[in-house]
Amino acid sequence: MNFLGHVVRFVVSAIVLMIIGYIVPSFSVGGFWSALLLAVVIAVLGWIIEGIFGKRVTPFGRGIVGFIVSVVVIWLAQFVVGHVHATWLGAILAALVIGIIDLFIPIANPFRAAHSHDRD
Repeated sequence: MNFLGHVVRFVVSAIVLMIIGYIVPSFSVGGFWSALLLAVVIAVLGWIIEGIFGKRVTPFGRGIVGFIVSVVVIWLAQFVVGHVHATWLGAILAALVIGIIDLFIPIANPFRAAHSHDRD
C-alpha cells in the first residue's frame, strides 16, 4: 500500500472515531484533528502492544483478549491526545462499536492496513 492509501485509511478512521464520539456516551472527540491524532495513537499503541505480546494480543485481534486490549488502548489514548475523553464505560462501548464497524468496513483499522503491506 502506498503513502496515500495509508493517509486515506487514517482519515476514514478519524471520521469513524468522530461518529463514535457522537453516538457513544462517555466517549468524546473534540474535532477532526483530535480524531486523526487519536487514530494514529491507537495504531501506534497497537503496534507497540503487538511487538511486546505478539499478534494474539493485538488491539485489533479477534476474541476477548483483543477486545480488552482495545478498551485499554482507547482509554490510554485519551491521555496522549488532547480534546479526547473516555471513561472506562465509554472505552468499552467505543471498542464494541469499532469492532462492529470493522466487521463491515475493514478500513476502519489503520494498524492492520499498515501491516498488510508487510505481507505483500
